[in-house]
Amino acid sequence: MKITAVVVTYNRKELLKRVIGCLKDIPALSSIVVVNNGSTDGTDQWLAKQTGIEVITQSNVGGSGGFYTGIKHAYEDGADWIWCMDDDVFPEPDCLSELLKVALKQEANAAQPSIGILCPRRIQAGEVFVNECRKIDTTHTFASMHQGRLTVDVKEPVDIEGMVFEGPLIRREVVESIGFPNKDLFIFYDDTDYSLRAVRAGFRVVYVPDAIMQKEKFFSDDTWAEKQKKKKWKRRYQVRNSAYFNHHYGTTFGVRYVRTLTSLIGYLATALWLTISRRGYSWKDIGNLWSAYKDGINERLGCY
Repeated sequence: MKITAVVVTYNRKELLKRVIGCLKDIPALSSIVVVNNGSTDGTDQWLAKQTGIEVITQSNVGGSGGFYTGIKHAYEDGADWIWCMDDDVFPEPDCLSELLKVALKQEANAAQPSIGILCPRRIQAGEVFVNECRKIDTTHTFASMHQGRLTVDVKEPVDIEGMVFEGPLIRREVVESIGFPNKDLFIFYDDTDYSLRAVRAGFRVVYVPDAIMQKEKFFSDDTWAEKQKKKKWKRRYQVRNSAYFNHHYGTTFGVRYVRTLTSLIGYLATALWLTISRRGYSWKDIGNLWSAYKDGINERLGCY
């Protein structure tokens, strides 16, 4: 069984060192592939000195473009399982074995549909960090897209539809069936899109609480305004890709065109306040958010 780890990185050399150190301590791994999205912090020089790692260097095409490249490479190299992660999560020594344990247990039960993706539990600053959800709602306009968010009380493996690219272990057959992540999303929703496509193709996506990854915590000492300023460039992708996802998968007019507007109003209000108070936003940023919504519902993707 060939298991390939795919790590996507951009300008986080010190965190990447920690991730690679964790992966090298996991003997079940067959290979480690690092996709360097054009880092400028010396990551490429550090990687050039490492052994036992395959490195793919490309321009910064975001997390989605990085996972597209990494998963494609691992698949074409014959991997049976592809273990994906960003550079800010750190698997515990038994994380992979706990994921595989669930897969092997399911394979013994031929009555159940095949598990296609297994997702670990992430711990941030000692607390369970959860974005996964049991159901993606594509029908109800004013309901959250992410229904049945998991709680810290989940003790046993549970089927989900919404995952994140922070540790999913993907079976080769999933890639054969649905292809690669949508590289044009850049960041946000590429993981949700991929997991929903897998579920709709008949695979199970399973959250495994006994498989643990530690997750880095950012912006912990920043004020609210400082956090908003640092996240400003991401908000544009968040709005656009939310609008795209709802438009692409929505089954009603409300989901396709209205649902994203409800969250956009909050982002616009925040941007307006920070513009008026001259705290890192401008009128152009407000216009960019509205343009991002229009790009999403027209399914115009790519890098800004």
